Amino acid sequence: MSSLPTLRPVNIPYSDVKDRSADLSEKIEGGFGPGGLGIITVSDVPGYTSLRQDLLRLAPRLAGLPKETKKELEDPGSRYNFGWSHGKEKLESGKPDMLKGSYYANPILDVPTTEEQLITRYPSYCGSNIWPKKALPELELVFKALGKLILDVGLMVAHHCDRYVAKGMTSADTVEFEDILCRSRCHKGRLLYYFPAEGSDSMPKGEDIMSSWCGWHTDHGSLTGLTHAIFTKDATEVPCPDTAAGLYIRTRNKQVVKVVYEENQIAYQIGETSEILSRGFLCATPHCVRAPSAEMANGVDRSTFALFMQPDWNEKLNFPEDVHIHKELISSRSLTFGEYTELLLDKYYHQRTT
Repeated sequence: MSSLPTLRPVNIPYSDVKDRSADLSEKIEGGFGPGGLGIITVSDVPGYTSLRQDLLRLAPRLAGLPKETKKELEDPGSRYNFGWSHGKEKLESGKPDMLKGSYYANPILDVPTTEEQLITRYPSYCGSNIWPKKALPELELVFKALGKLILDVGLMVAHHCDRYVAKGMTSADTVEFEDILCRSRCHKGRLLYYFPAEGSDSMPKGEDIMSSWCGWHTDHGSLTGLTHAIFTKDATEVPCPDTAAGLYIRTRNKQVVKVVYEENQIAYQIGETSEILSRGFLCATPHCVRAPSAEMANGVDRSTFALFMQPDWNEKLNFPEDVHIHKELISSRSLTFGEYTELLLDKYYHQRTT
């Protein structure tokens, strides 16, 4: 792994991001444009550090709840896109992913809609949150607080994306990412807990080790906010045990690089929907997460959080004539984000409900 370069994303201080009059086009292009990594970071966001620690330290407690309690937090009808999920997703090898557990919730709306027709059609977005109100009551408050903070900063980033894209697109094609995300009811937070490798026979080996914690993919939403992970051993926070572990990105010229950022920085990655609507001025890049080697990670767990900022299920996606993202799925140039999502979930989960 030493042959792969390690890069830091373009970073923008919070004081610059919150300035709506600032021209950040050069930095947006450097991070999100055709030559960028598809990721930027925002540093020194007020209140972020403590909220990150408060939420990520709850992940091991959530994963350690009794099996019957976690079973009550599952929602098979949403393809496990609300509440607790463990062993429901598949790795690139086709085997169930037993290395990590996830907890999904909409940090903004507990009940996005009460329309039964929509809940049936788009269960992964229109379902309701499931909170462990008795087993872990503090989770709801801090999950919502961190999710909203990352969303608020993400909307500031989206504003500067709009300014950058508007310089290159014709007025007829221009879209307002900030407005699209402001009116959306589809934002989804994911608290992730990676179980210690000790005693696990499911740790990938050989070529699979590169994407052992999360397989190669591009996010299909607009913008994904990511926290820096926390590692713990015996309930004590420790540094990452393996320098080769972490986030890897495949650039537009097919080069694989490791990306690192600081604990006080929120990372934002561009998703497929932004690339589609911006006609390629904003570019999504494939990425994966590599686990530490089993020897180095003995007894070490990892916790992190992602916020998927996404258009509303009714938002129209007008695809360009030359579609290169999931080209095999796009039979119409005009789909709603909800329809696009269902096509992708059918592809990834094969309508699996077990």
